[in-house]
Amino acid sequence: MNYAIILVSGGMDSCVTVASAINKGYTPAFLHVNYRQRTEKRELESFNDIADHYDIEQRLVVDISHLSDIGGSCLTDNQIEVPKANLESAEIPISYVPFRNANILSAATSWAEILNASAIYVGAVEEDSSGYPDCRRSFFDAFEEVIDNGTKPDTIIKIITPLISLSKKEIIEKGLSLNVPFHLTWSC
Repeated sequence: MNYAIILVSGGMDSCVTVASAINKGYTPAFLHVNYRQRTEKRELESFNDIADHYDIEQRLVVDISHLSDIGGSCLTDNQIEVPKANLESAEIPISYVPFRNANILSAATSWAEILNASAIYVGAVEEDSSGYPDCRRSFFDAFEEVIDNGTKPDTIIKIITPLISLSKKEIIEKGLSLNVPFHLTWSC
């Protein structure tokens, strides 16, 4: 089997990413991460609904709640108010969870080595990143180098970001063309 680890939050972008990986012929292995984010329970519910829809056998839910213990983000600290999004700002927003995607990719890489997966699919969107440094393609390229240097010599894992340069409209159109079950998703 040609496995791909797919990061599935339960939102629209990750669901379209699932359909993209399946469309490319990968056998999906779903990875979901809980880090005590405000929307943890609802995201997990959608993750399971999407996994059931696609009849996914390989599912892993990982707890990296140390990100909440570290704090610094309105997504994990109830003492920090969630502001309205300002997509025009060049500042890193208070919703940024410090180095979250590196933590998630580390878990995904470990599992990918065990399954002999050749890819990790991530539904990151640069338009969405709003200044998140770990949502840029350059970050994923650098992390691929970390994977190359930190895994067994015969391990080859690519990080695939099929939505990275798309607008929300284009993501929806792509999802519709792939018959994505949008009704099962939930985006915070």
